[in-house]
Amino acid sequence: MSRFHRHEDGTGHGHADLGEGRTSRHSHGGAPPAAEGSCGRGLSVSAAVPDHSGYGTGAGRVEVLEAIFDENDRLAAANRADFDAAHVRVVNLMSSPGAGKTMLLRRTLQRLAGKVRVGIVEGDIETSLDADRLQGFGAAIALVNTGQGFGGECHLDAPMVRSALPRLPLQDLDLVVVENVGNLVCPAEFGIGEHARAMVYSVTEGEDKPLKYPVMFRSVNLVVINKIDLLPHLDFDLGLFLKNLGEVNPGVATITVSARTGEGVDAWCAWLSDVAPFPAGP
Repeated sequence: MSRFHRHEDGTGHGHADLGEGRTSRHSHGGAPPAAEGSCGRGLSVSAAVPDHSGYGTGAGRVEVLEAIFDENDRLAAANRADFDAAHVRVVNLMSSPGAGKTMLLRRTLQRLAGKVRVGIVEGDIETSLDADRLQGFGAAIALVNTGQGFGGECHLDAPMVRSALPRLPLQDLDLVVVENVGNLVCPAEFGIGEHARAMVYSVTEGEDKPLKYPVMFRSVNLVVINKIDLLPHLDFDLGLFLKNLGEVNPGVATITVSARTGEGVDAWCAWLSDVAPFPAGP
């Protein structure tokens, strides 16, 4: 089975499944994969787009699976309608692997325990390791392993999130945080019905990533700059990072935190409160 992702510049990349669909390879430009459709939906249309691969293959036709995105948009709207009907607000939390999303969520759940009713959609390709780390803080947790029934995708999309909703008591929640699969590219391309998007960025990743992965940084409402407790031990130039971030997303909100020490977590919780006005505590 093959899949296709559309990038915001009109280009795309195909995932050609090998074996049982657990391993994929990317092909940019040139001949498209024999499309069955993303997640096996079998819907496709063709469009001519220029080849931006840089491999000298020239302009070519690629099979752009626009209907896949139409289907995702339809289910994202359905998710949003369910969230709104339940009066619950949803944040799509993204990052590269290891940036600290799960640790930040642990701190968040500790701060909000007994005050805010929180649900988590935990996205991972395999294992329940991150979901297990969030247990015991009073949150309802629904795990989505993309390696089980979703072809091992490197992101969560609207159908995957929708599959998790029956396992969340939406009517009893104030806030849902979707911890997306760790990846700086694909998660930004798929709406899931969220009300806001945030990303966690670790200072160990260097200053250049906004320029190298602009789609992710451009798509979010907030960048949480994590692991600032490591700054004395790094050559990370925070000013340069913020300059690069401003080039791709001028005026985007930022918060500096250390999920390890708890520094800045109150500011993050305050931002969440702006997204999802919390009920008065006891």
